[in-house]
Amino acid sequence: MLEMDKLIVEFDKGLRTLFSQAHSARPHPDTGIPDTSLSDAEKKHAAALMRVNHSGEICAQALYQGQALTARDPAVQQKLQQAAQEETEHLAWTARRVHELGGHLSLLNPFWYTGSLAIGALAGLLGDKWNLGFLAETERQVGHHLQSHMDRLLPQDEKSRAIVAQMYTDETGHADMAATLGGADLPQPVQLAMKLNGKVMTALAYHV
Repeated sequence: MLEMDKLIVEFDKGLRTLFSQAHSARPHPDTGIPDTSLSDAEKKHAAALMRVNHSGEICAQALYQGQALTARDPAVQQKLQQAAQEETEHLAWTARRVHELGGHLSLLNPFWYTGSLAIGALAGLLGDKWNLGFLAETERQVGHHLQSHMDRLLPQDEKSRAIVAQMYTDETGHADMAATLGGADLPQPVQLAMKLNGKVMTALAYHV
């Protein structure tokens, strides 16, 4: 009965992640930063980058929820849920910025969510050290991805850059947390497969 209750709760979380407006307990990082004048092409590019970041946060939400669902250690479950809350804030920040720039969220978000939830649950079933190791590697790769976006965003787009910068700080903190809790280093082939999967998601979410 308890397992069924957990599944119902996670299903509800999934629906809210995909179809409800996310809220942030912290102030949005771009609060108080004036918007600058961007051309239509520049807005389209920035919106696409922020759409990619939003889809990445959809994946992160699903990964954390899947991992928390199957993690064995209650302390690990608590840390995963805490990190998932910060990822929810990232959803709010990126979604608002995409809309401010006149863009739309990825139509493939339900696909990203479902696949990531399954991967997260599988990682949890492998044991907490591999679960945390997968989380740490995921967040490291997300950090590299966010750094690349800082290079691609225009210097005058200070609002988008402020959001990405705070996300980078949070994601690297999650990676450090997972490593501190005992996350194992993943085999090189697994790391490469994760990078390839990330590139596919990024390329598709930029356009769709």
